[in-house]
Amino acid sequence: MTRAFTGDRLVIASHNKGKLREIAALVEPFGVTCSSASEFGLEEPDETEDTFAGNARIKAHFAAKATGLPALSDDSGIMVDALDGAPGVYTADWAETPDGRDFPMAMRKTWDLLDERGAAEPRTASFNCTLCLAWPDGHDEIFEGRVSGRLTWPMRGDQGFGYDPIFIPDGFDITFGEMDPKQKHEMSHRAVAFAKLVEGCFDR
Repeated sequence: MTRAFTGDRLVIASHNKGKLREIAALVEPFGVTCSSASEFGLEEPDETEDTFAGNARIKAHFAAKATGLPALSDDSGIMVDALDGAPGVYTADWAETPDGRDFPMAMRKTWDLLDERGAAEPRTASFNCTLCLAWPDGHDEIFEGRVSGRLTWPMRGDQGFGYDPIFIPDGFDITFGEMDPKQKHEMSHRAVAFAKLVEGCFDR
């Protein structure tokens, strides 16, 4: 039995504005006020694990302990089959530059690596999301979501963030970057994980 969320305040343990928008929209119907980690002046902890769940736990427990409030973290990334699952948990790292994250550069790097390997079409991939809801007492709940699809080039659309402009989910012919945000929120990897979170902790 998962622990029910009974409060009305939740810290979103992320500095990623795209993730903050999506998670806040998903939580809103439950009357929960969301604050970001940056509003508390929290630094981002080092993500030292090699799994989505491990890194999600690091971020959620760090924020819950620092604020004394329940905290929800998201660790997500894209796994490309022909690259043996890379970049995976290192998705954001692939976009790092001295001037900040550059996802167009990371997408180009990914496509170039696929070309170097002679990867056949369709170049399949999946977006994966792990949510961790942690309480200040150290308890946590983990929920996972996944959406499969294929990669395309060149980049298409400016509605999403991260790798959205080159990812076409199964059953569609448009990228997440071209998709209306409301439609994406209803079927994204984050939405799949969040539906499990709602069933386990909110919908009582």
